[in-house]
Amino acid sequence: MNAEVLTPVLDWLDLAGVAIFALTGALVAAREKQTFVTLAFFALLTGVGGGTVRDLLIGAPVFWIEDGLVAVVCLAIALLAWFTPTRWWDGRLLDVADGLGLTAYAVLGTAKALQYGVPPVPAAVMGVVTGTVGGIIRDVIAGRPSILMRPELYVTAAALSATLTVAGEFVPLTRSAVWIIAAASGFGLRLAAIQWKLSLPAYERY
Repeated sequence: MNAEVLTPVLDWLDLAGVAIFALTGALVAAREKQTFVTLAFFALLTGVGGGTVRDLLIGAPVFWIEDGLVAVVCLAIALLAWFTPTRWWDGRLLDVADGLGLTAYAVLGTAKALQYGVPPVPAAVMGVVTGTVGGIIRDVIAGRPSILMRPELYVTAAALSATLTVAGEFVPLTRSAVWIIAAASGFGLRLAAIQWKLSLPAYERY
């Protein structure tokens, strides 16, 4: 399918998600006192990892190969991390930014999958993949506990945004409005999880 699936709203969601995830990747390498090459690698890997897996699965051109600006953004973010102390990024600010990138990417991934003809449930899964896989790959390579193992609501926030994006196909709202509502809802849930340490019940049956 050679449809033009991105709109200005999705373009901005895409670049926002790439930049924020690239920063989290670069900071992982910076905290390990790695070289700039490693910072750039982690920035690119984290920024484009989820979207790459999504595009390969839905049969779309890999987005950052088609759009050269994406790699430039990742490298610029790596430079930003290289020339700033990591303490600048400690605390909740990065968690909040990461939550925004997570839900923006979940909306983007779901919307793109839908427009490539993917059925609703797999499309929502593609949204979650888009929002989380880059961070999972980052953590595995860095030898850190995966974001999947976080007790707080994280993947759930991406799932909420993805589900609302799918549901929006069946209500009389413009797609732009649906995407904004979906991203804001998931982001709100992620903020609540950060503020009040919300988590799902853990498995306790032995």
